[in-house]
Amino acid sequence: MPRILLTAFEPYDRWPDNSSWMTLVDLTSWLDTSSTVITRRYPVDLQAASDRLRKDLLDHYDFAIHLGQSPGSPLIKLESTGLNLRTDGNPLIDGAPAAYHTPLPLGGLCGKLRDDGIPAEVSHHAGTYLCNAVLYLSQHFAAQLNLNTRSMFIHLPLCPAQVARTGESLPSCSIKMMAQAVEQSIRWVESLT
Repeated sequence: MPRILLTAFEPYDRWPDNSSWMTLVDLTSWLDTSSTVITRRYPVDLQAASDRLRKDLLDHYDFAIHLGQSPGSPLIKLESTGLNLRTDGNPLIDGAPAAYHTPLPLGGLCGKLRDDGIPAEVSHHAGTYLCNAVLYLSQHFAAQLNLNTRSMFIHLPLCPAQVARTGESLPSCSIKMMAQAVEQSIRWVESLT
């Protein structure tokens, strides 16, 4: 069975919780799989996250599934493309490819999630923040280090408790449903081996 790296992020900015980490914690309390799933919580700091990701990938995973929080998103986004781009317009890595497109056929996973009643879409732009950087760097490190790791990134909405604390009118999704989506993603990558 495959080795899977499953990552999420710590809280940041005005969010005392991160829906990606809450989802990962919930999932690991009940996930039953014969695959080896190693979890990591990355700091919300580009250099520190980059260093940890590179080190983790050296453990030779078949797949890397990265989770991140996307405030304002009404559904789960399967990110197809990581750009070599920082928020200031400069490249993440000078002289590196402009973008990496995940080799995983995300349309099939998206259809599976929708069939299971989970709102999802394939997105072709992960933004220019840390989530994009992790998707890009995961694929770049695999290419540079000659690893067989295939990477994907899942942007998750806020959970209802996060929205309630803000007092704002923002879309949300239950932790249970987001954990089910990640479980389905694990089952899906297992089927690709």
